[in-house]
Amino acid sequence: MSEDFGTVDRRPLATVLAANLVSIAGNCLTYMGVPWFVLESTGSAAKAGIVAFCTLLPAVLAALVTGPVIDRMGRRRVSVASDLACGVAVAAIPLLQFAGILQFWMLCVLMAMTGLCRAPGETARGVLLPTLAERAGMPLTRAAGLYDGAARCAALTASALGGALIAVLGPQNVLLVDAATFAVAAPLFAFGVRGLPEARAQRRPESASLRAYRRELADGYRFVAATPLLLGLCLMTLVTRGLDQGWSAVLLPVHAREELGGAVDLGLLNAAFGICALTGALVYGAVGNRFRRWPVFTITFLIGGLPRFVVAAFTDTFTPLAVIMAVEGLAFGVLNPIMATVTYETVPEELRSRVLSATTASVQLITPLGGLAAGFLVDLAGLSSALLAVGGVYLLATLCPVIFPAWRQMDSTGSPQDRAEGSPLRSSGSKRM
Repeated sequence: MSEDFGTVDRRPLATVLAANLVSIAGNCLTYMGVPWFVLESTGSAAKAGIVAFCTLLPAVLAALVTGPVIDRMGRRRVSVASDLACGVAVAAIPLLQFAGILQFWMLCVLMAMTGLCRAPGETARGVLLPTLAERAGMPLTRAAGLYDGAARCAALTASALGGALIAVLGPQNVLLVDAATFAVAAPLFAFGVRGLPEARAQRRPESASLRAYRRELADGYRFVAATPLLLGLCLMTLVTRGLDQGWSAVLLPVHAREELGGAVDLGLLNAAFGICALTGALVYGAVGNRFRRWPVFTITFLIGGLPRFVVAAFTDTFTPLAVIMAVEGLAFGVLNPIMATVTYETVPEELRSRVLSATTASVQLITPLGGLAAGFLVDLAGLSSALLAVGGVYLLATLCPVIFPAWRQMDSTGSPQDRAEGSPLRSSGSKRM
């Protein structure tokens, strides 16, 4: 039975936004609670970086290879299984600690499990956004703003509560709260997309085989490599995601612990960033169609890069860093809706899971190294030197949209179908006429 997209139905979009909010809140609590747990139990920034590496490397590996799997298993099943597996792994950490048998290698393995399962679930939810926006009768730019706004709201909620919960309950108990969020997100998403054809397993003309899997996997990477704008987005985001991971997993927690007021200040700083990022995402979703994407993207990325590192390096007080993180939050809140809209407009629906898996993997290739490198850099050179070094590299990365002309294609127009017909993948790799 075909779906009637002439009838506006916003319930699936609203339910998926809620499920994504709860799931991402759980991820944010993990990323706050686990580094603090490691710092409290070991006192080593390097070990905190190792745990971050163990979390993110499996996420990259999963994103590298799971695009075709998402299509064949179904986006609904993958997302639900992802949240349930993450909940089990996170809950095991405090339970093993309470039993007195948790060792550092066990923590690394459990966090690796969360990373392995998280990436496919996030991709499975994200690829449904254009379909949900169409059902809701909503422009894609606005839906992308709401989707990113839900993620920002999750980060805000987790950050605002996370620091206080760590201080009151301890990081072990916070991880139990974290596990409960995944148990809520899984059935919520399952309910929200039930009956949605795009959420089910996609039928293929050929049966599953290693050859078919390799071909489908290669389609996603070939499309990205043949599309200069997507390739540029991936390369720049690859660098900045790694630097952001070093900031959030090591540099900011160490700065808060050694020079500010501890976990509470860490939570407040993340909350300030989250509030403003949420505001930026929602405002752009409402009015973004009125502005050219390239200049907005370029300016906001420059604002969101270097300043926080410089301020943290040269001050040991809370207020200046809170102000600059609030400003950067507004800037960063604009970036994800722009990148999501550009990607969805560029990629045809039948390739969406594979291309989004490819882009997710490509932008996260060095992310696991971000926390690891930042931890060792702090131990070797000191916090201030590490902050300035990472901030300098960030500035160089954010200059790319100014230098390379491919970025100006952000303001191009055209439907996904039109783009698909002219894409290098369709013109050279597809045999359909």
